[in-house]
Amino acid sequence: MMAQRTIAGTRIDAIDVSADDCLQAIENVASSPWPEKIAINNVALQHFKSEPYDLIVSNPPYFIDSAKPPKEGRVRARHTASLSPLDLLDHSRRLLSDNGKLCLILPTTEANRFIDLATRSGWYCGRTCEFRARASKPVERLLFQLLLHYQEPRKESITLYDQGDQWTNEYKFLTKDFYLKI
Repeated sequence: MMAQRTIAGTRIDAIDVSADDCLQAIENVASSPWPEKIAINNVALQHFKSEPYDLIVSNPPYFIDSAKPPKEGRVRARHTASLSPLDLLDHSRRLLSDNGKLCLILPTTEANRFIDLATRSGWYCGRTCEFRARASKPVERLLFQLLLHYQEPRKESITLYDQGDQWTNEYKFLTKDFYLKI
């Protein structure tokens, strides 16, 4: 999706600690219309080296003290044992340009904790988007943008479904480039 929304010549480095997930990603990239834009790296963020980025996008692990599943891969992907929120902030700062942005998506409670930690670590929350499945339901996920310099915060919200099981017009508009059925 990032490759689809960027101009020619954009470089996208994707990283993951799972070799199996990286192999699957390499297959997916090879069959996409944008293989020249994307490089897959089987490495932990803590060990990744690069020139500064203008944007880092992450769907980080977020379970802290919950029961761990039996499969190690799911533990790495969903639990903070191998990538703590502070590690993510510190290494993102190391990898970002001065005006770079760190964009994340987390469940609401974890997002609010993360934003609080980021603020105490010198980051600024420049944008938030509350995501809920239905207007009558509580917010399920928070998409947010962290910056190294203050910017007037923007707040948005998006709802997935209307009264029935149809996607809302705002969700269709946001995702229309990624679905054939819209």
